[in-house]
Amino acid sequence: MSTPVLEISRAAFRANIAAVRARLDGSQLMLVMKDDAYGHGIEWAVAEAEAGGVSWFGSYDVPTALRIRAVTAQRVYAWAPSTGPEIDAAIGAGVELGVGSMEYLHAVIAAAERLGARVAVHLKIDTGLHRNGFRPEAWADAVAVARDAEARGSIRIVGVWSHLAEASDEEDDAAQEVFLDAVRILQNAGGEPEVLHLTASAAAWWRPELRGTLSRIGAFCYGIRSAEGPQLEGLSLISRLVATVDAMEGELVRIGVGAFHGLPSILRGAEVATPAGLRTIVRIDGDSTLVEGWPGAQEGDRVVVFGPGADGESDATALAERIDTVGEEILTRLTPAVRRELAD
Repeated sequence: MSTPVLEISRAAFRANIAAVRARLDGSQLMLVMKDDAYGHGIEWAVAEAEAGGVSWFGSYDVPTALRIRAVTAQRVYAWAPSTGPEIDAAIGAGVELGVGSMEYLHAVIAAAERLGARVAVHLKIDTGLHRNGFRPEAWADAVAVARDAEARGSIRIVGVWSHLAEASDEEDDAAQEVFLDAVRILQNAGGEPEVLHLTASAAAWWRPELRGTLSRIGAFCYGIRSAEGPQLEGLSLISRLVATVDAMEGELVRIGVGAFHGLPSILRGAEVATPAGLRTIVRIDGDSTLVEGWPGAQEGDRVVVFGPGADGESDATALAERIDTVGEEILTRLTPAVRRELAD
């Protein structure tokens, strides 16, 4: 069987980074690299982004942050609570930590004091999404503990941050008020955060009034639009998934990509781009997929499952919308059995 390939365009990635930075209009870009840079590979992406002026890199977890740190001296941020050994490793590598619970705050302070280090932390206020973060009624106590540790030299409070629910403009406006109240409480306690970050991709793109001094952008930098969202002006998907015809089976052709490669089996009915135009997926098996045939089909013919390059092709999010998920899942599901190929 042939091997499917995720073809990745460095040029498209560079262009997206430039377009996003221009759109942010003064708010710094934190390039989010969770799930191995959305399935594209961290190491090359860090190098390209750094060359394009990116000075902040964000990761969900500490192990990913350490991979980023291994290839850049720029600022690296991990926001998920972690374990004792990972906290130690993050502190040793100069990774900045997002802190949203008293338990984690005490753990980070204790590790810093034990190691004789001073760790940069970003305190998280829960503005309503309830995805980690100090509740507003607990914020003053968290600030007091953090400021006391800052006075002892074990931490630096460099940022305040949160996640938006992005359920409606009204809810996001209310969340911003909670966020700004939290910033004022910290400042009144003598804190001087250098960065404020409330928005991720969608809100940072369409609600500039919600941006802080830093914006966490992940999917959009890779050209992955929001589910049921509009096309992103100036951005393009940086990759395409390509498979080849392995066999003809009557009026159908079998291409070399399937569920074992990460293609969701419930995507039957979606269209793929063939040399003869769009054809419908009939069935997705373990290591291959059956597609409607076309006149003159032969082994080795190139089929594009998603990505730029042919009229009418689906982007990753169009496929995701068929199965009620988000575009990034289509990419992050792709296993190491899909070869990644970089091109300029």
